[in-house]
Amino acid sequence: MVRMQAIGNLGKDAVTNTVNGKTVINFTLAHTEKGRDRDAQGNPKDKTIWVDCAYWTERTAVAQYLKKGTQIYVEGQPDIRTYTTQDGRQGASLTLRVGNLQLLGSRSGESSPSDTGSSSGYSSPTSSDAGGADDSTPF
Repeated sequence: MVRMQAIGNLGKDAVTNTVNGKTVINFTLAHTEKGRDRDAQGNPKDKTIWVDCAYWTERTAVAQYLKKGTQIYVEGQPDIRTYTTQDGRQGASLTLRVGNLQLLGSRSGESSPSDTGSSSGYSSPTSSDAGGADDSTPF
């Protein structure tokens, strides 16, 4: 079995559909690697890989947080879809059948479960947690 993991930002808002009585959330993920390639002058150039994702789930509440620009982590089974364009050229796209999805962040000013703390129960340490007033721990 081949598994793929990716972290990236959504290219547009997710769309929820029902296919044969099952719910699927479709979205497109953009993963950009900074300075991986070089242009003709030798300057670093970003490379963006787009992944078409299908998340088959009954937990559709997450769809409201899958908005353009939201950073997410996905894991699942990859596939290559080939197609022919209207002008006869061959094309291919990377697709992912998502098995695991985690919200990592959102554009500034927008709320997501991870922003409100209702997602995984993890919260960022406060200044008092970082060794401020209470130095009773031995390390």
